[in-house]
Amino acid sequence: MALSIEQKKAVVAQVAEAAQTALAAVAAEYRGLSVEEMTDLRAKARESGVYLKVAKNTLVRRAVEGTEFECIQDSLAGPLLFAFSMEDPGAAARLVKDYVKSNDKLVTKLVAVGGEVFDASELERLSSLPTYDQAIAMLMGVIKAPTEKFVRTLAEPHTKLVRLFAAVNEAKQAA
Repeated sequence: MALSIEQKKAVVAQVAEAAQTALAAVAAEYRGLSVEEMTDLRAKARESGVYLKVAKNTLVRRAVEGTEFECIQDSLAGPLLFAFSMEDPGAAARLVKDYVKSNDKLVTKLVAVGGEVFDASELERLSSLPTYDQAIAMLMGVIKAPTEKFVRTLAEPHTKLVRLFAAVNEAKQAA
């Protein structure tokens, strides 16, 4: 079914808005997926903060002009599904990676992050990026480690002294 010019402009505007704020993008070929499978994928995308769109490649080319995803314009070919990570960079990659485990009809074609296009093989690396909360927890662990070690170092002489007195006391009682 052909889209009217107004509908095409609306699609371009929607995708452009998503591309302006997205952190990463994944394009995958969806050939062979049923309506139920696409509905399931869209539901999972909404839960994980991923903007998912099936659109004509010419409309997406126009939508990503002037964004950091302009680099994907030359790589668009075939029926593609576009997933934009809105909250954390690895969200779209995790969504596609997890969905491919249960359905091999979805084939990753390209991954785009930071103005660069990567091959589909980089999906694994992008999906392994920590979420915002995980990154904060890792940072807090790194910040907290020197303080913990310092406190343990200060407490160790006292602990050794207490153990020494306990060993001497046990030796006297045994004798």
